[in-house]
Amino acid sequence: MAAYQWVPRMRDYTSEKKEEACGRETTDYHPLKPMTVTVTESKAKKTGGKAETEFVDPLSSSLDGTDPLSMFAAENVVMDPLSMAPKRDRAESGSKAKPGKKSSLDESFEPWSTKKANILSKYTTSERLSITTSFLSPSDREKVAVKTQVQTTMTDKVKNRLEQLDDFEEGSVKEMLNLSQQDYVNRIEELNQALISAWEQDQRVKALKIAIQCSKLLVDISVIQFYPSKFVLVTDILDTFGNLVYERIRQKSAYFPPGSKVPQMLPEDFTPEQVPDSAKETCRNWFYKIASIRELIPRLYVETAILKCYSFLTSGEYSQALLRLSSMMRGIGDPLVAVYARTYLCRVGILVAPEVHDHVTINLYDFLATYKQLQGDSVQNILAVQQLEMAQYLHLYTPALDWILQCVAHRASEDTMTEVLEHCKKKCNSALLLNSVMSAFKPDYIASRALKFVDTIRDCEEAGFPKHELYSSLGANMVLADPPEEQRLQTLNEVWKVVMKLKNPANYIACAEVWIEYPCKHFTKREVNTILGDIIKHMVPDRAFEDFYPQLQSIVTKVLSHMHDFAVLFSMDKFLPFIDMFQKESVKVEVCKTVMETFTRVQQETTSDPVIMNALMFICKTMHDSVNALTLEDEKKAISNLICGFIRRISFGRDFEQQLSFYVEARATFSNLEPVLIELVQRVNQLSMETHKVVKGNHSRKTAAFVRACAAYSFITIPSINNIFSRLNLYLVSGQVAMVNGALTQGDAFFKAAIGLLPEVPRTIQVDGKVRSTEPLLAEYINNFVSNLLVVPDNPDQGVLYLIRGLLNVLQNYTWEDNSDAKVRSYLSVTCLLSAMSQENYLYHVNKVDSNDRLYGSDPKFLNEVQQIANTLIAEVLEHLKHLQQQEALKRQSALALEFFTRMVAHGDVGPGKMGPLAVNLWNLAQKHGHGDTKVMVRTLEHLKKKGVQQKEYADLAAKLPLQSRT
Repeated sequence: MAAYQWVPRMRDYTSEKKEEACGRETTDYHPLKPMTVTVTESKAKKTGGKAETEFVDPLSSSLDGTDPLSMFAAENVVMDPLSMAPKRDRAESGSKAKPGKKSSLDESFEPWSTKKANILSKYTTSERLSITTSFLSPSDREKVAVKTQVQTTMTDKVKNRLEQLDDFEEGSVKEMLNLSQQDYVNRIEELNQALISAWEQDQRVKALKIAIQCSKLLVDISVIQFYPSKFVLVTDILDTFGNLVYERIRQKSAYFPPGSKVPQMLPEDFTPEQVPDSAKETCRNWFYKIASIRELIPRLYVETAILKCYSFLTSGEYSQALLRLSSMMRGIGDPLVAVYARTYLCRVGILVAPEVHDHVTINLYDFLATYKQLQGDSVQNILAVQQLEMAQYLHLYTPALDWILQCVAHRASEDTMTEVLEHCKKKCNSALLLNSVMSAFKPDYIASRALKFVDTIRDCEEAGFPKHELYSSLGANMVLADPPEEQRLQTLNEVWKVVMKLKNPANYIACAEVWIEYPCKHFTKREVNTILGDIIKHMVPDRAFEDFYPQLQSIVTKVLSHMHDFAVLFSMDKFLPFIDMFQKESVKVEVCKTVMETFTRVQQETTSDPVIMNALMFICKTMHDSVNALTLEDEKKAISNLICGFIRRISFGRDFEQQLSFYVEARATFSNLEPVLIELVQRVNQLSMETHKVVKGNHSRKTAAFVRACAAYSFITIPSINNIFSRLNLYLVSGQVAMVNGALTQGDAFFKAAIGLLPEVPRTIQVDGKVRSTEPLLAEYINNFVSNLLVVPDNPDQGVLYLIRGLLNVLQNYTWEDNSDAKVRSYLSVTCLLSAMSQENYLYHVNKVDSNDRLYGSDPKFLNEVQQIANTLIAEVLEHLKHLQQQEALKRQSALALEFFTRMVAHGDVGPGKMGPLAVNLWNLAQKHGHGDTKVMVRTLEHLKKKGVQQKEYADLAAKLPLQSRT
């Protein structure tokens, strides 16, 4: 291509702005406003003999507001064979009541399903266990294989069941010894599967036998500390059995509605009158079978498991059955076995008949009547054999008593609690029972009698159950409900007199962890500080705190959840020493993070309180100093965000020098975290702009010196940041801030530093673990940087356009990617800048900064320099286009030529004898090989024709531009 010269288009920005300004009109519509659609259903109405017709929503009118699928399902309620299949999930009905007329438990009632996991995790053992059954022997599989044959006649069924009874005689029962806890759990699960399998194969007698043998496992207390967990595992199987029986009878209760050939299941809230006689007969047979079980405990458990089946027989049977079974419980000798049997009865009873309560109270009082057995010789002998302490033994009763008392307390009045307390005090006055009472009844009831409970705890018999647990339970209630105001301080004093005398650190911290929340809610910092000091006094000797980090962390969290005034918090002389007890670095960092998370969340206003600032600086420094080469990036980000949140909330108002001093101290303290350094540079730049705002752009000598000091801070800090694009952006922003504040020398230094940093930009970087090319980021930065150079005046000591020349030298020598056009696209951006620099008045200025248009006043020598640089750049671009001749580069050539053309039209003079011929050549080159973007070219040509209406040179150019169509 022949040599071309760049001819900038002379522009009058003021007139252009007026010409292109759009007309304004008032509107009440906003595109981001939520759209509300109102559908009005209407019908044709007669008004004065005429019909008024309004729009009707066709969907709502045709469907009449009803989902057609729901209508279809309602009309075709049939038995789903899959829903009839027994599943293990149905065992959960023992913990979750099905919706119906009998389900009246509210949300305050904690279901059994939530208690099960806690019991299984708490009551474990390392002792060897045994299991006695006839269903886990190798020959069992052979029996199952034989019994799976289909019985075709009633005679065959009777014969088969007699054979099963013979098979399950006691002589066939085998004992599996030396099982670990996990083996035992696995065997129990196998029994559950065997039960389901037998039921699915129509072996009802075998299923019943499995349920009976599982119940017998609850007689065994040879490994007594595992008994609560064994109870949970076995009763799950009994729940499964009970549900299988219930579903079986319910299926037999299906009936044919009049005029229908489709069988229909009983509704959830059916009445006994709806149950067919055949189903009732089946139900009675099950109860007869269970009544014939010889041993008491299996008979009680299995009948309780199918207690729900009484709903098929009569609606008033539940109360009588529950009372009868409660009376039968008195025949169980061992107190632990008896209390868990009562628990199962109460658990099933509260689900099937939540409105019946008499049996629950009877079971509780029966246990109280037999409480003396716990101190008897038989229990003492068992504890001696199993080497168990009385305190450990009493804890085995806690899950059972908690459940029974929860059933008693459900929707009970305060009078009920008073009655229970009096009964307990009269019968045994046991700490074990008192603890369960405080756990079961509403916290409001407990809190309203706070001092009375303190006295009761003091007077009750410990008998192996530690009193510190009673104080913990009382504290939990005091936190959930407020005691009477006149009792609050006395309650705290009475309790803490006892707690502070506890010698065992574990017992002490268990109480302190609960009670710390009480003074936080009801008292001042003095009481909280006193308790924190007492905790330190108990935890420091022998470095006891090292064993209780979780509890100490919980205490910090609870204090922070209530004390949101950090000036008050840090004025307590025991809080920071309390934090110092966390000697393990990882734990201490977590605690510091908790403090900072709370501060950044609740502290919405800025502060300059030296107490807060110094304390949080210490906490942030602790987090910062924990960062090392092995610290994960996510951890670094979390710590950096918290420290940045702290920095943002420190403000000294108009005392800008003090603010800068704080930033200087923060830089020295947090020098290892890049995000914090970036935040500090941005804060200092903001400080400069606030100064500019205060003086309204008219700097005095003092304020001018201050903004130069801010610039020096940024200039010193930025090089210590590793991320190169963060450095580049901060150099650019800091240069802009310096220019706005009239610090031209500092602004120059920032821009020169940015240009000097460009050669160090790597070709790739890692972003979120993936390798990305830096070229798009670099090109975007260069465009942004070039737009700032328009307002930067030349330094007289450096020559004309020295920053642009320096930038072009860097771009020329930078190692760009192969097959990349980024360099010449950057040249085009600089060419546009040079066109803007050729104008008599620039498009924008910085207030009180004379840009080159005022420095040179359109001096020919200056314009000649601009022209020479522009000519050099377009020569480079044209040379690059010339080299894009290979087949694989033609698409790039077309796109680049079209971009050059659009920039020339926008910023160059395309009039006759100027750059018009070059524009035509570029247009033709863009579509020469059929790779031109036709849509863009069509829109560009339309734009030229539109502009040609007022400016003839554009019309002439448009006439010379052919538009090739693709065939």
